[in-house]
Amino acid sequence: MSKGRLIATNIIGLIIVLAILAGGAYFYYDSISYVKTDEAHVAGEMADITAPASGKLADWDLKEGSKVSKDEKAAKIKGEQTVDVKSIMDGTIVKNEAKEGQIVQAGQTLAKTIDMDHLYITANIEENDLKDIEKGDKVDIVVDGDSGTTFEGNVEEIGYATNSTFDLLSQSNSSGNYTKVTQKVPVKISIKNPSDKVLPGMNASVKISK
Repeated sequence: MSKGRLIATNIIGLIIVLAILAGGAYFYYDSISYVKTDEAHVAGEMADITAPASGKLADWDLKEGSKVSKDEKAAKIKGEQTVDVKSIMDGTIVKNEAKEGQIVQAGQTLAKTIDMDHLYITANIEENDLKDIEKGDKVDIVVDGDSGTTFEGNVEEIGYATNSTFDLLSQSNSSGNYTKVTQKVPVKISIKNPSDKVLPGMNASVKISK
């Protein structure tokens, strides 16, 4: 092998080694600086608008996308007496289940609302990572529906039980065999100034600063 080719080979080898070291250093820094998961989704406070009495629904002109205010009259029910239909919170109609003139029963759901002005992220964090996060930690958020934007947020609440605690299908293992499974805890994360592309239910990924 000529001297020139040997030098070129050594340089290429050195570049490869440096690239591997740089990549390893980046992933190490990333692992000690952040808790990350893509098991997350956009959520919001939800409530139903229900019929307060049985009768005929009147003045119902709400549709999906309509905004409603807490305790504001949304319609009325004409029955033995006329009663107003009201929302129990500020929100946006995301599902309309009624129409003008319909006969409804007391307690029947007429529409579903979500508080679109205060959306948040629910992220499932592995139990081993909980020791590294606390309320107020800064979070970088990417929502699949607007993947070109990184939103800022903060940890607001850390759950008091794992998701599996409330799994009604969970049963004790009487066979004597046990497989340990890493549990996950729901963490609520605020999202600052979400765009109109961010909608409840969308998938998201989060990176929480330790």
